[in-house]
Amino acid sequence: MQEISTHLPGILLAYSAFLVAVASPGPNILAVIGTSMGVSRESGMALAAGVATGSFTWALLTVFGLSAILAAYASALFAIKIFGGLYLLWLAYKAFKSASSRHDIEAKELAGGRRTALGYFKRGYLIQMTNPKAALAWIAIISLGLKAGAPYWVAASIVLGTFALSISIHLIYAVAFSTPFMMRHYSNARRLIQGVLGTFFAFAGLRLLLSRN
Repeated sequence: MQEISTHLPGILLAYSAFLVAVASPGPNILAVIGTSMGVSRESGMALAAGVATGSFTWALLTVFGLSAILAAYASALFAIKIFGGLYLLWLAYKAFKSASSRHDIEAKELAGGRRTALGYFKRGYLIQMTNPKAALAWIAIISLGLKAGAPYWVAASIVLGTFALSISIHLIYAVAFSTPFMMRHYSNARRLIQGVLGTFFAFAGLRLLLSRN
């Protein structure tokens, strides 16, 4: 029980950082929204499932890579935390910059014509796996919850938990944004949402940089 209480705050912070990152509309989210609005809800859901699977793949690659590094070089945790904290602060800057801008988000249908459900799934997976920012984000997220010497169940909890969140959130986007009504209301609240995201990223980044464990 004591072991769980030791690692639970980091796991929950990793979950929170992931949720905030998903809430911020990047190429993957805009592709899901554009497909749901321009093609169909079902196509958007297939694309969303592909994106979530890609996110799961990045999580696996990152957690196994960091675990191997930490097992061989315990001192590497310091460098990883510095990198992760700086990246989170960069995300905070981007979010605050977006909040101060009047430029609205642009969700468009994917180029290349209509596809089958499997085709949209593959495209969603490809979008996520070819996004270099995904790798950087996952290093920051995993480093928030993974400590040197942490048992394997901690890494498994982060990977499986974020995968469940990814599936849920991306599917919610696909369903909710299949109508222009939701898109319009999201646009109206965009600046407030980006401000909240920036605040959280700044908090998480500073916490990671100042943590001693």
